[in-house]
Amino acid sequence: MNHHHHHRAPGDGPAQPRAKRLTLLVLIPAVLVTVVGMLLLWPRDAPQATEGDGPARAFGEVVAVAPAECPPVPEGETPLEDCGTVTVRLDSGEQVTTDMPGGPGVPEVAAGDEVVLLALNGQDGTVTYSIADHQRSRQLWLLGAAFALAVIAFGRWRGVTALAGLAVTFGILLWFIVPAILDGRSPVLVAVVGAAAIMLVVLYLTHGFSTTTTIAVAGTLVSLAITAVLAGLATAAVNLSGVADETSNYLTITQGDVNMQGLLLAGIVIGSLGVLDDVTVTQSATVTELAVANPAYRFRQLYGAATRIGRAHIASVINTIVLAYAGASLPLMLLFAAGNTPVGELLTSQLIAQELVRSAVGTIGLVAAVPITTALAAYLAARSAGPAGGGAVPTVEEVRRPPEEDPWAAFVDR
Repeated sequence: MNHHHHHRAPGDGPAQPRAKRLTLLVLIPAVLVTVVGMLLLWPRDAPQATEGDGPARAFGEVVAVAPAECPPVPEGETPLEDCGTVTVRLDSGEQVTTDMPGGPGVPEVAAGDEVVLLALNGQDGTVTYSIADHQRSRQLWLLGAAFALAVIAFGRWRGVTALAGLAVTFGILLWFIVPAILDGRSPVLVAVVGAAAIMLVVLYLTHGFSTTTTIAVAGTLVSLAITAVLAGLATAAVNLSGVADETSNYLTITQGDVNMQGLLLAGIVIGSLGVLDDVTVTQSATVTELAVANPAYRFRQLYGAATRIGRAHIASVINTIVLAYAGASLPLMLLFAAGNTPVGELLTSQLIAQELVRSAVGTIGLVAAVPITTALAAYLAARSAGPAGGGAVPTVEEVRRPPEEDPWAAFVDR
C-alpha cells in the first residue's frame, strides 16, 4: 500500500487564504508608507564628493629597506626611531627613495610590500614621496571572496539570497541614508524609513514570501517604533548632544547642518535593526515549527513554549551587544583605566553615557520584540488550526509507519 504524506514547509499555514490576506494587509501598507517616505526624504542637494586639495597619491612596491642609525637629538627631546631609507618601485615604473616611516602608528614596511605614497611638491618643482599606508585591496577582496564562498557553501540558495540582502543593505545606506542626512533631512526619520526599506527587502528576499516572514516584519516594525521612541526619550533625559568624540566634533565643523543628536538616534535605530530581525524571524519560525510539530497546541501553549526559547535567545543576545560595544570601545576603556579615572566620572562622561544609552535602548527594543512577535505568530497559528485545535491530525498509518532511513537528511532538505 502506498501512503502519501503531506508535510508543510515552515511558514506555510493550514489556512492559506487567511495567511495571504494577512501578508497583504501588512505588506502593502508598509511598502506604500516606506516608498512615500523615501520619496519625500530623498536627497536632492547632498554635497558631492570632490577631489581633495591634499597631496596626490601614488602606489608602488617596496624594493628594499635600508635601516640606519638615528642622529642624536638635543637633551630633553624624544629620541628618533626607525631611521633609514626605503626604495619603492612605483606603478609607473619609476623607482624612488623615501625616508622610512617613523612615529606611533606608522606602517612597518618590508621588501615586497605594496604601499600607498603621498606625492609632495617642493618649492623648487621637485616631487618627494612619503609612505602613508599599506595597500589592502587584494587582501580584502580575497577575504570577501572567502566570506561569500563560506556563506554559499553552507547556506546554498539561502546563502545567495543573504548576500543579495547584504548588497541591498549597503546600497540603501550609501545611496539614501547617508546622502539624505548630509542633505539636512531629519536623521531619525531617514533612519526609520531606511531601516524599514532594508527590513522589507532583506527579510522577504532572504526568507521568502511566507506568513512566517510577514509576522517577523510586523514584529520588527513595532519594535523599531518602540526603539525610536525610547531612544528619543533617553537621549533627552540624559542630555546627550551626540558630539562625544573627535569624529563627531569634526563632523559638526565640516557639516554644520547635520543634527548631531538626531544622528545619534539614527545610529541607535539602525544598529538595533541588525539584531531585531534576527530575534523576530527566530520567534516567528519557532512558533510555526511548534504548530507543525503539535497541531493540538493552542495560543497559550504556543506562546508559552516559544517565549521560553525567546528568553534564552535574549539572554545570549544581550551579552553579545555588551561585548560588541566593549570591544569597539576597548582603547577608550584602557585610556580611562590608565588615567585612574573614578568609575562614577567614567560612566557619566558623554562618550560612555552615549554607549550605555545605546545598549540599554537597543536591549529594551529586543526584549519587547519577543512577546510582540511571539503573540502575533501564536495567534495566527491558533486561528489557522481551527476551532477544535486539531489541525492536520495524523492517520493511524502515518503513526505506525517506520522511521525514515535518514531523518537528519530529511530535516536539512526541508
